[in-house]
Amino acid sequence: MVKDINFKGIRNAVTELIGRTASRLPLDVRQALHRARVRENSAGHARSMINIILENASIAAADHVPMCQDTGTLTFYGRVPPAWDQRRLERSVQQAVRTATRCGYLRQNTVDAINGTLMNGNVALPAAPVFHWEPARANAQRLELRLLMKGGGCENMSAQYSLPDKRLEAGRDLEGVRRCMLDAVTHAQGYGCAPGMLGVCIGGDRAVGFDIAKRLFLSPLTERATDPLLAALERRALREANTLNIGPMGMGGRTTLLDVKITGVARLPASYFVTVAYMCWALRRGGIRITSTGRIDQWL
Repeated sequence: MVKDINFKGIRNAVTELIGRTASRLPLDVRQALHRARVRENSAGHARSMINIILENASIAAADHVPMCQDTGTLTFYGRVPPAWDQRRLERSVQQAVRTATRCGYLRQNTVDAINGTLMNGNVALPAAPVFHWEPARANAQRLELRLLMKGGGCENMSAQYSLPDKRLEAGRDLEGVRRCMLDAVTHAQGYGCAPGMLGVCIGGDRAVGFDIAKRLFLSPLTERATDPLLAALERRALREANTLNIGPMGMGGRTTLLDVKITGVARLPASYFVTVAYMCWALRRGGIRITSTGRIDQWL
């Protein structure tokens, strides 16, 4: 283990990551919202809703305050250099979450599922925050840490299907996957704070499906699936979802979704799961590379 790692400095860097992620909408998401505003009819409510969303995002960034009152589940994805003490690193990140809560970057947002009481500091393991660690390359010297903040409203609109599905007349093929995605969007309506985004995992078991589907939100909106069939399905599902006239906040319009991302993973012969993770317009993701001194070397 490296003994001279500055875990206090790392805690401060992660606190900064949390504050920035909570208050700054990524550039690609802002650009997608601006394009959506151009598409919408000025006579309807859709453009007004998008204007309000963009104004909210601007105020949050300028004042360095959360862009949404639901600061969401914090999920950290870390690539840890082999010489680092992962247990101490995890404790430092937990301390950063507590500090961010005291600073107002996070709402006191974690509730005991049994008795309904608030959990101080938003730290209540193993569910708050959530960690996914993996080893970095053997010669890596820096920690790569990414953060996804997903609110409860959009999480409620996520869905999972087991194909074949008689109700949807969906078989075990990409046409069946398409029907699942459009059903999920139709069911969500405006409740997930549209315009939203879909992360879709084909295959896996029930737990792996949601994990992989959520990870898709870490990549830029302009990034398409490497498989041409999936890339074509992404474009088609996005186009078709935007003809449903659900629109921003369910008020009608041409922009129900900003993006669709799809991937496939291995499955068992008996199972064919289609997992649809729904993300609201406030796609809060961020990332940093941190040196052993606690210095932020790069924003990701």
